[in-house]
Amino acid sequence: MLRPMFAALIALAPAPAIAAQAVAPAVDFSTARIAPGSWTYQATSAGSAARFVDSTGTARLVLECTRATRRVTVSRTSATPAPSIFLWTSSAARSLPVRFEANAMRVTAQLPAFDNLLDGIAFSRGRIAVATTVPEVLVVPAWPEPARTIEDCRI
Repeated sequence: MLRPMFAALIALAPAPAIAAQAVAPAVDFSTARIAPGSWTYQATSAGSAARFVDSTGTARLVLECTRATRRVTVSRTSATPAPSIFLWTSSAARSLPVRFEANAMRVTAQLPAFDNLLDGIAFSRGRIAVATTVPEVLVVPAWPEPARTIEDCRI
């Protein structure tokens, strides 16, 4: 008798609330135009960094490995604050909460080194897209430099 009553209470319970999170647009960037620029890789005393630099020398997208914490920081230039950053790869996509760094004019998000989204970045086919609330989407080529930085945090 207790079981049917318990089942009835569960059925009447409201659905669990979904945590507020920016909804990622259902867009396929696999044929989007790639921004002009190139990736660079640099070993640092704390880990390493892969930077996508445009023709003006501005680092538009940066992946930094901090070995001590086994975390990868993803940074994108932004003149205004944003609640999240949307990362798209050929196999994964997700919105991440960000922190706005006004003095550096960028938004940053952190991921643990073994996050599946980082695998998506490392093995993406052709391109990676990054967007904030700004309408401009940054589409960059999927070169080895980001994968090398991600791997630096895993060893």
